[in-house]
Amino acid sequence: MEINVDENLHFQVLNRRIRESSEREITVRGIIGQRYVGAGLSDKVLNIYGTPGNALGAYLNGCDVSVYGNAQDATGDTMNGGKIIIYGNAGDATGYAMRGGKIYVRGNTGYRCGIHMKAFKQLKPVIVIGGRAGSFLGEYQAGGIIAVLGCNTDGLPIINNFCGTGMHGGVMYLRCDELPHRIPAQIRRERKRGADIPELCEIVEDYCSYFPDFDKAAILSSNFFILEPDRENPYKRMYTDN
Repeated sequence: MEINVDENLHFQVLNRRIRESSEREITVRGIIGQRYVGAGLSDKVLNIYGTPGNALGAYLNGCDVSVYGNAQDATGDTMNGGKIIIYGNAGDATGYAMRGGKIYVRGNTGYRCGIHMKAFKQLKPVIVIGGRAGSFLGEYQAGGIIAVLGCNTDGLPIINNFCGTGMHGGVMYLRCDELPHRIPAQIRRERKRGADIPELCEIVEDYCSYFPDFDKAAILSSNFFILEPDRENPYKRMYTDN
């Protein structure tokens, strides 16, 4: 099924047509800012051409979404499963409170990527950013995996300020020889070659299957910093008392 969108099509109308379609694979062309596309969907394949609005794939529950363009803020908000593949850049709060599934961004992402990510039993969410990430990456991260591959060509550092603020679970992999910004004292850091991190190798293999122009061997032969909460020096107070 193919849906051609014009700028006047209300997001509720678009989302209803997607939800009510009996076809498994749906292509949406000309999207321009419509919100909540694919929210809560499972067992469908969405191919999106254009720029979807905020909360693309919110509460996604097993649907596969490919965006041939950029995405706005809160992509994958509280998603449970499935994949979101973005062939451009993503806005702020990518993967907000994400609980499962994978988000792969070819380019860059904005502020607060991975904020409040969490994992539960077999559910282990993954975010991979091909370029760089803005400030507050992994803020209050409680679980899951964030990898930033630093393949951007603009000369800017792969992360901005306040990376890992409040992080108390999960792991980050940052491809760089030196951490470009100050990391909180509550975060433990270790440097390893990518090829020596089995979990990262699997993730990069899958990521590069969607973006074959990325040099998997070059990425994995590089150094990565592994960031995890320091269990001996944790964040002791994250919330105020009632």
